[in-house]
This record gives sequence, structure tokens and C-alpha cells, in this order.
Amino acid sequence: MVMEEKELLAGWFQQHRDHLWAVAYRLLGSSSEADDALQEAWLRLSRAGAEDVRNVPGWLTTIVARVALSMLRDRRTRREEPLRVSGPDPMAGLREADDPEHEVVVADSVGLALLVVLDMLAPAERIAFVLHDMFAVPFGEIALIVNRSPAAARQLASRARRRVQHPTTPEGGTDSVRQREIVAAFRAASRDGDFAALLALLDPDVEISADRTAVLSGASSLVRGADGVAETFAGRAQAAELALIDGVPGLVWAPGGRPRVVFAFTIANDRITHVDLLADPEYLEDVDLVMLGG
Repeated sequence: MVMEEKELLAGWFQQHRDHLWAVAYRLLGSSSEADDALQEAWLRLSRAGAEDVRNVPGWLTTIVARVALSMLRDRRTRREEPLRVSGPDPMAGLREADDPEHEVVVADSVGLALLVVLDMLAPAERIAFVLHDMFAVPFGEIALIVNRSPAAARQLASRARRRVQHPTTPEGGTDSVRQREIVAAFRAASRDGDFAALLALLDPDVEISADRTAVLSGASSLVRGADGVAETFAGRAQAAELALIDGVPGLVWAPGGRPRVVFAFTIANDRITHVDLLADPEYLEDVDLVMLGG
């Protein structure tokens, strides 16, 4: 790389450093990991060059997000928890207190409580939610980062948003093992037509929402309330199979081994609060499914 281009890249990186650090911190939940992500992003940036770059902030954000996604996946594989910083938000030290730009950054910062909730999300869900809902990154760009279609990226953010809005408390104990038990119990109650058992698993304000493809196949676009949801599923789900859907327990209808409908569950405090019926072909082509059997 010629010296002029390297200096140009360094200037861009320094100009947008605070924004990039904010992105990395929200994605990773750790100030030390955010520092590591920016260091790795600079190494990738210096190797990539600046040819044909038209949207500098978007380009830099994409590089940082890809680094963060890799780090989140590595952390999940090793089952590590991020090193958290206690006390005030560590973003408060980025600039002097009388700097207006600093005040905006701090006012928009993610609290530690939300970071705990974000840790419950699968890596791709966290990337999609944070980039879209906190930084207004279009789903088309997010899709390239998580290697999914725009439709799948939209669904990742939608599911993550509901899980953030209805977080599971530690007392609720709805960890992955418990979630799988609840989904399995829901499938059994649905198959048996056990209305009372279904009601016992549902939050009173539970909802079912169906995507456009599912609606065209006969599903209702929205069903609200435990009674309505129980009536919808009672005696059904005969062919649904247990699966991990982007790392989260759910159900899949896959006749002949080909996924046709995904049932994605949001669970809080041992109750199902939302069920997504997802049949969009682009989503089904890109979703990460692991069949569990049983």
C-alpha cells in the first residue's frame, strides 16, 4: 500500500474512531474486547486498501461488525462470558465532559443491564439487532455481514428485539435447556390437543405472528392472547420436529427433510411470550437449523 493511501485510511479510522468503538462496545459488551476489535479492524483495514470506497462510515462499521461477529462466535464456542466493567458506563471516558459530541455518545450508551440481556442472543441476532436498532444499518448491509439474506437478517433483528423487550430474569431460570423442555412440552400438548397444558405454557399476552408466505398458506397474520394461541395449536404440530433455530430451541416442519415452516419461540420466565411462523423461502434457505430429534 502506498504511503498516501495508508495515511488516508489512518485519517478515516481516527475520524470515526469514537463511533467504531461505540459499535464494538455494543456488539461485544466489554471495553477491553472493543479495544481488541478496533485493533483487529485496523489490521484488516490496512490490508484491504481504500479503492472504490464511497461510504466510509458504513465501510468501517462493516469491518468492525465482522470482527465482532467472529469474536462473539469464538466466545460462544468457548462458552466464555465477557469481562464486564462495574460502575458507570465505560464510554463516559471517551471525551471530555464539556464536549457536546461526548454528551451525545454517553446519552446514547448501552447500560450494563441491557448488555446482560444482549448476551442471551445468538451472535447473528445480536449483530442484526444492534446494527439495525441502534445504528440504523440497513438490512441489506447487515445481510452481507452475517452471510444471510436481507429477509433472514430482518427476522434475526425482529426475534432479538422481542427477546430484549421481554428479557428472562435469572430467577426465571429459562436457560437453553429449560427452553428446550418448554418447546418440547408445547409440541406434546399441541399434538395431544391438551388445551389446559398449552395454557399452562403460555404467557397471558402471548402472540403468534406469521410472515407473508405463511399467511398466503392459510395462517393468520396475528393471534393475540393465550386462549387464541392455544386454540390455534391444539391438535396440531403433528409433524413438527425439535430444532435449534439460530441457536435457540424451536420447532420446524420439514417434510421430506426440507424445511417449510419454522416455529420460533420467545420465552421469558418459563412462559412462551411470542411465536413466529416463518415460511419465507429466503429465510428458510439461510437460517441456521440443527435438528434435535426426540
